[in-house]
Amino acid sequence: MSKPYVVFGYGSLIWKPPPHVIEETPGFLKGYVRRFAQSSNDHRGTPEVSPIGPVTLIHIDEWNKFSSTDIFPHEDVVWGIAYTIAPVYAAETKTYLDYREKNGYSEATVDVWGLRDGEEVVIRPNVYVGQPDNPAFVGSEPYDKLAKHIWSHQGASGQNKDYLYKLSESIRRLAPESHDSHLFTLERMVRAIDAAEAQDFAVGNGAKKSLSLTVSNSG
Repeated sequence: MSKPYVVFGYGSLIWKPPPHVIEETPGFLKGYVRRFAQSSNDHRGTPEVSPIGPVTLIHIDEWNKFSSTDIFPHEDVVWGIAYTIAPVYAAETKTYLDYREKNGYSEATVDVWGLRDGEEVVIRPNVYVGQPDNPAFVGSEPYDKLAKHIWSHQGASGQNKDYLYKLSESIRRLAPESHDSHLFTLERMVRAIDAAEAQDFAVGNGAKKSLSLTVSNSG
């Protein structure tokens, strides 16, 4: 590759960008949704257990075929960062990303609306997406089931709930005025599970301590 390689990050690439970046352009997509609809047997799971882990992009018209009951507004937009890679490292970085995104993801080209020097620009970066026909695509799941799934699974890259938390926090920093209904609803539900589990743990420890004191005093 003799020209810069530009790739759009909308998941973990936002907080863990590719190497050899010479320019970052925050921007958003129109007509797409970001959904936890892709399973993972490497970063977010294992070959034996492939939980729903990372997010994927899907055009809203395509998503409607899988989720006719999606309650979230189409006004939501997908924010991310377009990374420009130095030409001398373009081929090397693409090889790195091909391996990193190997579990069901393929390259596509999309329009991204961004700002450079205060001016709106439209760029056409490459993006890795889990197309609906790839073997790892899961589709739509009920939110309570999906939240429990994310909360309870992990892989080589860590716990899936931490992926959700980092992505939510990254989007808030990137575009404070935006709202990603799918992402933030799952974050709220998973944090509620965290809080409930912490409370149950505290109550359980309190009961054990009380029992220990009772036994000790009776002796």
